[in-house]
Amino acid sequence: MPATWETTTLANGFRIVTTPMPATQAVSVNLFVGVGSRSEPQRLNGITHFLEHMVFKGTERRPDAFVIAQEIEGAGGTLNAYTNKEYTCYWNIVPFDRFETALDVEADMLLASKLDQTEIDRERTVVQQELKRNHDNPGAWAGRLIGTSVYGEQPPGWDVGGSVELVQEMHRPDFVEHIEAWYRPSNIVLSVAGNVTHDQVVGLAEPLFRDMPPGPLPSVTLYDPAITGPRVACDSREIDQCTLFLGLPIFGRDDPDRFALRIMNDVLGAGMSSRLFREVRERRGLAYSVNSGYGYLADTGVFTISAGVDREKLTETVKVCLDEAEKLVTDAVPEDELRKAKDHNIGRFRLSLETAFSLGQRHGELLITKGEIESVDEVVAQVEAVTADDVVRVARRLLDRSKLHAAVVGPNLDEAEIEAALG
Repeated sequence: MPATWETTTLANGFRIVTTPMPATQAVSVNLFVGVGSRSEPQRLNGITHFLEHMVFKGTERRPDAFVIAQEIEGAGGTLNAYTNKEYTCYWNIVPFDRFETALDVEADMLLASKLDQTEIDRERTVVQQELKRNHDNPGAWAGRLIGTSVYGEQPPGWDVGGSVELVQEMHRPDFVEHIEAWYRPSNIVLSVAGNVTHDQVVGLAEPLFRDMPPGPLPSVTLYDPAITGPRVACDSREIDQCTLFLGLPIFGRDDPDRFALRIMNDVLGAGMSSRLFREVRERRGLAYSVNSGYGYLADTGVFTISAGVDREKLTETVKVCLDEAEKLVTDAVPEDELRKAKDHNIGRFRLSLETAFSLGQRHGELLITKGEIESVDEVVAQVEAVTADDVVRVARRLLDRSKLHAAVVGPNLDEAEIEAALG
């Protein structure tokens, strides 16, 4: 039976969602804050991610990172956080009998971080090293380049971590101002999944969060489709292989065509039975890895095809990938292939929701980004309703070569050669 959830909103707007799982030994505590890199002014690009680091650096009650970590890890648990373009998540997983401690640690970190300037200066170099590591990773950097290429120089296209130079100029007043603007109760969701009850969670959470002062949130700049980056972005390096990304802008996360896109993507490049895998790897031997995928923001998104290929096979791989995508525009997916894609998509979706952590993450993310939670049965029904005509329609809507971008990291790259392959 699918896990069910229950929600409560405190008087100040703070939202709590719980997913009881009485058979598990674990509890997952997830605090989502509705702020990411697209909410930042350009001079402070990366401050949301930097702040995510600083929240672990100590409070009055837990004066340093070691004490915070020891409270969770000492119970056998795990704690971490991440930032993306639209929200930040602080999470931990502990044995269910340590839930009260886990929640108290999360609340203390979120509400009472010292943000000591000495710690900021120390952590600054850590954040900068993280940015340099991402740059040194060809796959991560090519993914960064395709986002900048598709979105251009506007907030959705900025790097989540900012830059080494911008991080260097961030100081304590910037962090305090950022928290005061965005860490409002109406912009936070506590999602708890595991061996707990809703009343237990609310009873412990309300005294911790009810005194957070409500207030209005700043506006977020809307995506402007007229702003784009370079059609081809290359970073030549003396390495053995090219990492290739092809990218297109798509609709936002609430668009009615999102379920048709799920199936289109599954047919094209999700897994070893997909068209891209069969044609690019199995039949032609052009690449070891090849796949397609997509990511949403509220008002836009990016669809990508990615592959790791030898330099001499780069142009051919681009053309083959685009030819396979083009077939979805011109020819309906056969019924048996459509059925297999639905079964694969639904099966992976169901299997992704087997743990307290996965359910805590799913329900918190949906509540912070969409304001509501779609049940598993609702999602499955929508996927089942997708027809071959729906797939053709969404392919024609999205797979527009005039909007196509490419990003490549690899040896001896030629932008003109890649642009010619895009057609």
